[in-house]
Amino acid sequence: MSAPVNTGSIAKLLWPGLDKVFGLEYTDRPTEYTDLYDIKSSKKAYEEQQSMMGLGLPQVKGEGNQIFFDSFEQAFTYRYTNVTYTLGFGITKEAIEDAQYDLTIVGQNESRGLGRAMRLGREYIGANRFNLAFDTGAGSLYGDGYQMIGAAQPTKSGATFANCPVNAAGTAIGVDLSELALEQACIDIAGFTDDRGNLVALSGQSLHIPRQLEFEAARILQSVLQSDSTTNNLNALKSLSKFPKGVIINHYFTDPDAFFIRTDIPTGTGLVWFDRVRTEFAMDNDFTTTNALYTARFRASCGISDKRACWGSQGA
Repeated sequence: MSAPVNTGSIAKLLWPGLDKVFGLEYTDRPTEYTDLYDIKSSKKAYEEQQSMMGLGLPQVKGEGNQIFFDSFEQAFTYRYTNVTYTLGFGITKEAIEDAQYDLTIVGQNESRGLGRAMRLGREYIGANRFNLAFDTGAGSLYGDGYQMIGAAQPTKSGATFANCPVNAAGTAIGVDLSELALEQACIDIAGFTDDRGNLVALSGQSLHIPRQLEFEAARILQSVLQSDSTTNNLNALKSLSKFPKGVIINHYFTDPDAFFIRTDIPTGTGLVWFDRVRTEFAMDNDFTTTNALYTARFRASCGISDKRACWGSQGA
């Protein structure tokens, strides 16, 4: 636990005449993590989503023979455990009394220091799932025992599928953002199948990139003709209106050349954020020290259930 703010911590603020006190608040960007997930409320310690393996295709029935009967069963269970995130600070009574500038506003509402820290916490938590999307460590695995993005996403039938670029041998490879890469991603997504191997009707809806790829994405998707080409071929991505929900920059992505595509999987079954408790602020006084204590907390969880909700590349 950090020591409370005291008169020694803010010696300059004990005297009037400063032109400006700054650094405790900045203009923030609009919320970004909500573009990565379907936002849902939670009323339990954890939420679970259950995937199912459905029916197969119809079979030929010979005259006089019995109808072929199939069955369906549950596949993988995905658990979202709501975690409590907290932050607080204390200010001594003397610091509050002697400071010539109001320090208590830092902890009193969502627009100041404590509120900003909690808002940024949500952004970093949400983006971190994508920052670790290709990681194979135990902490990055989901209910099916596999990471968010990879070449061998498991299914109940035992078959696998890839939600990333692969080579001819089916091994995951990294490719940089390009017209060709996005075209191949659209082809891959259109070829996604369910756990029975039957095609599902999915397409890319939005392209999610780090700030470093903003200008490259604009050149690729917004030009009328093919980017970086001397031909008069049309820009097929633009002509076919791929990524109808647009290009979305996430400033909290840490890999400068990784990019992701969200698909139109049914809402709430792919990338999900559960809010158990929205951000709460509290203030109290410590009777034994007379320090003012300011705290904030929220409870939430996020992750992915159906990996068909996202296609990604970590760059070359």
